[in-house]
Amino acid sequence: MLFDAFKNRKSPKIGFIKTDPTWRVAWGTVDANYEDIAWRDEKISVILPRTDFGFITDKLAISSGERFVVVGDVWLTNQVQLLQKLGIEPDNFKGSSLQLIANLWERWGNESLSQLVGIFALVVWDREKQVLRLVRDRIGVRTLYYTTTGSVRWIAPQLRTLSPYRSSDLDLVALRDYLCCAFVPGERTLWEQVRELRPGTVLEFPDYKVKAYWQLQEKIIAIDQPLAWHGDRLRELLDQVVQEYLPPANQPVGVFLSGGLDSSAITALAAKFHKAPVHTFSIHFGSECPNELEFSSLVASHCQTQHHILEISFKDMWERLPETMAYLDDPIGDPLTVPNLLLGRLARESVEVVLNGEGGDPCFGGPKNQPMLINSLYGSVTNQDALQAYLISFQKCAVDLPQLLKPEVWTAVQTVPWVFEEDLYSQANYLNRLMAMNIKFKGADQILTKVSNLTQAALLHGRSPLFDQRVVDLSMEIPPEYKLSGVEEKAVLKQAITYGTSPTNADILPDAIIHRPKSGMMVPVQLGFRKYWQQEAKDLLLNRNAAITPYLNQLPIRNWLNYQGDTWSRYGVKLWLLVSLEIWLQVNKK
Repeated sequence: MLFDAFKNRKSPKIGFIKTDPTWRVAWGTVDANYEDIAWRDEKISVILPRTDFGFITDKLAISSGERFVVVGDVWLTNQVQLLQKLGIEPDNFKGSSLQLIANLWERWGNESLSQLVGIFALVVWDREKQVLRLVRDRIGVRTLYYTTTGSVRWIAPQLRTLSPYRSSDLDLVALRDYLCCAFVPGERTLWEQVRELRPGTVLEFPDYKVKAYWQLQEKIIAIDQPLAWHGDRLRELLDQVVQEYLPPANQPVGVFLSGGLDSSAITALAAKFHKAPVHTFSIHFGSECPNELEFSSLVASHCQTQHHILEISFKDMWERLPETMAYLDDPIGDPLTVPNLLLGRLARESVEVVLNGEGGDPCFGGPKNQPMLINSLYGSVTNQDALQAYLISFQKCAVDLPQLLKPEVWTAVQTVPWVFEEDLYSQANYLNRLMAMNIKFKGADQILTKVSNLTQAALLHGRSPLFDQRVVDLSMEIPPEYKLSGVEEKAVLKQAITYGTSPTNADILPDAIIHRPKSGMMVPVQLGFRKYWQQEAKDLLLNRNAAITPYLNQLPIRNWLNYQGDTWSRYGVKLWLLVSLEIWLQVNKK
């Protein structure tokens, strides 16, 4: 019945989808009568969202000496320690975390950044020196965008907020990168006139100087110590981080649980330390598709969580895609975007804070690095250089670009350098080079922005303990052979979860979870396009008025839609990538 009902329905109408406004800052002269200016100076204006009761003022703070104005989003795990540094009793502090940062800046200026532990995207205005600074957290959990042309430069935490202040011209290099990676890596965005501030950096106006206050660096230590020693260090840190990420003890917490090692580890630690109910949330795609419910249910039972299972239909996947794309900044062609949004909405019925296992693969050598390691051994045989191999490892459209892109587009982008090259050809250990790229680009530009935007859309606080800045730093201290060696992936994480710092931790997870093979959450887009979405996708992608038409050739798309020559069963993933792009462009029309 599901198939018949789906086949006979009309495709969802795609248009501009309204999303909640965010704060924004204008650098330059703005009309004093501009709507919703909450604070202004001669050179900057702060525009805040309104409610029925006035401005949302927790996005704006002024330092105690009134020299610094700070606007932004912040969540700190070391707020108590920072207050103590300022000589303030934590119980007596009634201000926001943003107010705390403003006061820190009054005392230490830029040096304050080295003291912040948490996630943030900030705009700091120095009224005395007339300098504006844009700041982003080390790992890139929060985003910050800015326009690059015009007498007024606009800054906002969401790309969509800047729509009125940019042209509709696409950045062709960003388009190329998206087609290869399923996300836009680096400072580019899909809009030519908008850039994204990179993690761990400060951008200063009016000189447009970019300074890194933190860099991801290989710092291997204790190479003579055994795996158990490094596992103990990791477990001690994970215990601390998970406890800091939990909500107050009287509030329930949620965990997105796939049944893999990473999300299972976070579930087990949350259940160990949290006294209020722990809710776990898993998905599947119906009886036609394989699932991992056996493993997620095993973990939920072992950890005694309140387990929730959501079935997502093919109809849900297609109909919810426009709304999902509207909540993202740049498009993300990962098929998990829609499930993330729907699972978040289910979770919000029970909790306000939800944890996840994102970060385990990038930080601890997951199996997705294996194709690149194989290439490093046999590249002379395959005649692939490291950059080619890395782009192909995404298994998207890297090899299709000459046929997929219009000739004039391909000519414009084919020789433009890739953002990955500096890390890929660095002097670090080869595995650590791969991990650094996955953390800096796939982490910040796909995984974390997806988690952040879609959990916020579901009115949740989404938190990723394995992507905590301290965990990331520690991962670069661990000898590579304890992360991925041969077929054994994430050995140090398995060690940390299995044994920890004492024998009493040994039963934190069932052995069947610790040693199960990695499979990943596979969204059945191949079946989706073959059986359910083929005609709708043809109508969308092959329409002469499609937003992608000026840039992409129809012939390869037509062949993919007809599954001609799909030897490796990859056409579904490519089609989802293109459908996501087309819908993103349509919902972001000005």
